[in-house]
Amino acid sequence: MSSIDVEGRSIALDKDGYLVRLDDWSPAVAAALAEREGLALQTAHWEILDLLRAFYAEFQLSPATRPLIKYVALKLGPEKGNSLHLNHLFQGTPAKLAAKLAGLPKPSNCL
Repeated sequence: MSSIDVEGRSIALDKDGYLVRLDDWSPAVAAALAEREGLALQTAHWEILDLLRAFYAEFQLSPATRPLIKYVALKLGPEKGNSLHLNHLFQGTPAKLAAKLAGLPKPSNCL
């Protein structure tokens, strides 16, 4: 198990880099996780992360790519709810990477 240091706290990560404790998430943790992935979070990223956290709060699961695309399209419109936009934001792995940055579990059907 690894960890990241954020604002003087050591945050435990599992073998895939996801939070061990979902309660450890904060915007600062998201930024630190993104930095490890070579990303600088912009407004467009935060829109998706906020939506993912709302999805998780409602359904208690992290969506795979297709449900994520449909949910984003429903909430933000088709110009943002499409695979091209999400793949561009999250390096070709939107469901996995966005869930990780949002402090959520790895989507169960993602390898």
